[in-house]
Parts: sequence; structure tokens; C-alpha cells
Amino acid sequence: MQGVSVGNRDAAVPGAARDPRVAIRHRATALGFDAVGFAPAAADPATGERYRRFIALGRHGTMAWLAHDPERRADPRALWPQARSAIVCAMSYGPAGDPLATLRRRERGTISVYARHRDYHDLLKGRLKQLAGWLHGRTGAAVKVFVDTAPILEKPLAQRAGVGWQGKHTNLVSRGFGSWLFLGEILTDLALPADAPEIDHCGSCRRCLDICPTDAFPAPYQLDARRCISYLTIEHKGPIGSELRPLIGNRIYGCDDCLAVCPWNKFAQLAREAGLRARPELEAPALADLATLDDAAFRRQFAGSPIKRIGRERFVRNVLIAIGNSGDGGLVATAAARLGDPAPLVRAMAVWALTRLPGGRAALATGPGAEGDRDVLAEWRAAGHIVQP
Repeated sequence: MQGVSVGNRDAAVPGAARDPRVAIRHRATALGFDAVGFAPAAADPATGERYRRFIALGRHGTMAWLAHDPERRADPRALWPQARSAIVCAMSYGPAGDPLATLRRRERGTISVYARHRDYHDLLKGRLKQLAGWLHGRTGAAVKVFVDTAPILEKPLAQRAGVGWQGKHTNLVSRGFGSWLFLGEILTDLALPADAPEIDHCGSCRRCLDICPTDAFPAPYQLDARRCISYLTIEHKGPIGSELRPLIGNRIYGCDDCLAVCPWNKFAQLAREAGLRARPELEAPALADLATLDDAAFRRQFAGSPIKRIGRERFVRNVLIAIGNSGDGGLVATAAARLGDPAPLVRAMAVWALTRLPGGRAALATGPGAEGDRDVLAEWRAAGHIVQP
């Protein structure tokens, strides 16, 4: 590590001549990052073992890509053999208000804080590329940038880099930013000094575990994605199990409950990036409006948002589950209008929603008609209609 330098142009940054991390942090902060840490790009056997257990237990659900090459994920050098150091960059997306406030407004949808603004992948990748380009220009080092684009277990890596620790909810927690951090990584062939790993500061607290609506944590520091509302509303493509639907409430994209109750959030700084400020129309959207979106309207509404990636069918599925949980008889006509939707997934959830709403069963009196999709027919059977096989 002797002789590593970011160049004479950064001599004005105090300490940069003695420690190259100082100038890198200075530049990263200027680009909008809130925390930066450094770790060796080396294997972490303990992380690898935990990950293999997660996969073996099937807790990744239908996210089959997570089971591909699990051995590679705990060792950045398996991804890029020349890597010697990892630069972990974090950006706060701390909300200005209570992210769970909309849960009490049952006729409105609750969207996870991270999805209420511009897609963070785009924002972080652009800044990381600028930082990596700056580092390459001053040192000639090879660099590679990652934001959820490669098999890197980024939260354990962030803990090794001193950025935070994995809390009992398995998300990264920071003493300065709470549970509200986006992560991105730069791998480089430079041998940079490593930061001290962060230690666990959760203590005896278990608020994040106790608040989970679906009991998605089999034990502290363990997540079963198959019961996680974020997984169910975002990653899961088909019908959501009938036993879990009532527990989802009006969460139509993601779930922030375990993040929002973390006591370390009292120290969290608000997002300072304009791109991470909530779009007003996504803070408490009306379920009645969202249920009527066709594909073109959905794409317009969520242009530049991570919500766009799940597609209109999954999103309206989520909206109809929220409508079914609303107890609002005024939404019967909205749900009934989706019985003829082109998407079977939407039709199925429309049937379920109507069985839950006051006066909703009257809209089901005519039966399934010429319905031919087995999942939709299963909902009609569950609603008490006799359906020919």
C-alpha cells in the first residue's frame, strides 16, 4: 500500500498525501455520497456459509437467480480476480416524515420510501461512474462499478468496510443514517488501506422483528423472503397466497415497517439529493385511481420510478389486494370493473377483493362466465361459486 496516491491535484485536501482514502472520501462527498468505506476484495467464509444456508432452506422464494453460483457471491475476486479493494459508497434516502403514516389511510396506497422518487439505480450508478473515472484518471487503476448489477453480497461487504452493520432485520443499519441507506460499490486493483469493520449495535432491541406483519423473520438476522411483503409485492410474479393477503394491508409496493421502527433512525439525516426527494403523487395515492391504470397510463405514471420495472399486472394485483383490505364499500365498483381485465392475475385479485368488501359479493352474482384461467377460477371457487372443471 506504500506509494498509492490519488495525485498532486488533491494535495489541498488535508491528509490526502498520507492516506489515499481521504481524497476519495472528499471526492465522493462532493458527488453526493453520505458515507464511504474501504474493505479488502477478499472472500468472507462466514458470509458465504450464511448465504448457502439461506438458499438451501428455500428462503429466496422464486428469485431463482439468487441460487446461481452462490460460491461467487461472498468473494469479489470470483467476480473479478484482479480486484484488491472494495470502495463501498452509501447515500441516505431518509424520509422527511413518518413513512408508515399512510397505513392508517386504508383507501390510499403505501409505497416504500425508496420507490417514492427517482430510481436509485440510475442515480447511484451515475455518481459511482464519476467517482471511478476520477480515481482512474489520477491513479491509472482499473475500476468496476456495481449497483445491484452483479452477484455481490453488498450488505456484509458494507459492514466489513465500516459503513454500517446488518441489523436483526438483515438490512444495513448506520449510527449516522439509521436504516435508510442505498449502497453501491467500486472494485479496484488498487491496494487501499481497509477501514475497521463496524460492530453490531442492535443490543437486545427487537422492534424490527416484532412489527413485521407477516412474521418474515424466523430468527434475528434471518429473513424468509417468501413471507416478506417487499418480496411478495415486488419480486413475486404470480398470485399471492390467500393467507398472506390480509396481512399486506394497503402496502402496494414494498414494506418499510422493519426499517421505520429502528431506534437508530433518530440519528438519520434526511436525503440531501434532489433525486431522492419523494414525488408528491406517490406519497399517498388513491387506490381507486391506481386500479384504473392501463399499461400505457401505468408507464406514464411511473416513468423513472423503480415501480415501473414490475409491470402493470403485478402492480394492479397489489392495488386490488389493498382494496380488498380497505373495508371500503365505496370501492366495490372499482374492483368490479377489473373482473373483465385482460390480465388473469388482475381478474383473480378482483374476485378476491370483492369477497372482502361490504356489498362486494353482489358484484360476483353472475359468476365467472367464460373464464378459462385456472388461477382466476380458483378464486371464484374460493368465493363460493361452483365452477365446472
